[in-house]
Amino acid sequence: MSFVAIDFETASGYHPCSVGIVTVENGQIVDEFVTLIQPPNNSYNPHTIQVHGIHPRDTQYAKDFGEVFPEIQKRLQNQIVVAHNENFDRNVLIKSMALHGLHYEDLNIPNRWECTLKIYRSKGFKPAKLSDCCRVMNIALNHHEALSDARACAYLYLLR
Repeated sequence: MSFVAIDFETASGYHPCSVGIVTVENGQIVDEFVTLIQPPNNSYNPHTIQVHGIHPRDTQYAKDFGEVFPEIQKRLQNQIVVAHNENFDRNVLIKSMALHGLHYEDLNIPNRWECTLKIYRSKGFKPAKLSDCCRVMNIALNHHEALSDARACAYLYLLR
């Protein structure tokens, strides 16, 4: 089983401030990538800071999405992509790419990703938030830290 699990943390709306990507080949994690991303104007919604603890001071010297995209692209291109709430993370990617003049179709990935939220809901998990699924499945999680969330999503997908 080979796929890529991804998680974005956002500063406001669909503007990412961090991304975590875990690459799985033949059921084993073979690569992990995480980086901060400077959102447009380094602007944050105070609520998102409370959620993930990333502040404007943390991203004031970070690369913007366009500068980080080559690392994202080389991991996602032509892959099966998994996220815990795929609709949210996919929209962050699509909207950020569009903002930088990049075309989602060029990644050659599906328009709908694999979604561990939907998978675990269908298994009867209530609630099926990432933290709840990880607690039940005994998966370590530092929730709202992009790499930890992506890694947890990968494990949930492997255990489905």
